[in-house]
Amino acid sequence: MATEPITSGSSALSPQESASVTPEVEEFLAAEKPDTEFLPSSARMSRAELDALPSAENLNPLGIGVIAGAANVIMQLSHPAVGYGVYESRVDSGNLFKHPLKRGRTTLSYLAVAGLGSAKDRKAYRKAVGKAHAKVRSTADSPVKYNAFDPELQLWVAACLYRGTEDVHRIFGGMTEVTDEFYQAGAVFGTTLQVPREAWPADRAAFEQYWNDTVEVLEIDPTIREYLLRIARAEFLGPVVTRLLGWYFYILAVGFLPEDFRRKMDVRLSPWQELFFAKHNAVLGAIIRRSPKWIQQFPFNVLLADVRWRMRTGRPLV
Repeated sequence: MATEPITSGSSALSPQESASVTPEVEEFLAAEKPDTEFLPSSARMSRAELDALPSAENLNPLGIGVIAGAANVIMQLSHPAVGYGVYESRVDSGNLFKHPLKRGRTTLSYLAVAGLGSAKDRKAYRKAVGKAHAKVRSTADSPVKYNAFDPELQLWVAACLYRGTEDVHRIFGGMTEVTDEFYQAGAVFGTTLQVPREAWPADRAAFEQYWNDTVEVLEIDPTIREYLLRIARAEFLGPVVTRLLGWYFYILAVGFLPEDFRRKMDVRLSPWQELFFAKHNAVLGAIIRRSPKWIQQFPFNVLLADVRWRMRTGRPLV
């Protein structure tokens, strides 16, 4: 899939420099049970202000983006610290290969809450995610150091979610230009957790610089590459599904991957697979663009309703 930057309505600014880890953040990351409401004292917006950031009207999440999910996971986990954080995770209930339906629900529910939810929804889901994240941290035997509460790692994941949202709107929604309103709304993918608002690159040009600088230095080792290939083939759905539909899921996973990630993963599509991918998306795009908004947002609207039902009835969100 070609993923050249869409023309942005924002002017260019200098790329942001990665924030150094302050003693305050180090103390937060070292806590046995980090406070999910944590923000550094230097944060320019309060937690309440972050949770109240508008997103739904500007982002208008398209549910068809679910089919690009594997490609987005591959991009996220291409970062060694994120990749090993998931690969080594001791949270069995969130293990994609042990509980694929639950993991799918909770991941998509996060997108629903971040993109469509209220301040109350975001706070409740952040608390639920935090309980799982508290167990995701590297050990002395881990190849890389990681902590699921690390704002810099969360920023990378948020950037991948935003980039995926942008691509989905371009492919299926017919978007040709990224407005500043659309881009700025994407910050909620990070600020719903522990990313301060000012950590989000200032505009689309700054985001592109951050993206390119990060991608340039990413390295995918054989262990994580094999894990990601298993995701691309949808092996988490079991041997029968993989045998019958693995080829289809693989085309989608590789097709939605930007070219630089294809190179890093050493994967490619054959000419017939590229043609299938293009025609497949053209048909779906024509349908989506003619559908009412509630269908366009499915399943995110249903998942948000499910989150709110779970909140009312005291059921676990994650």
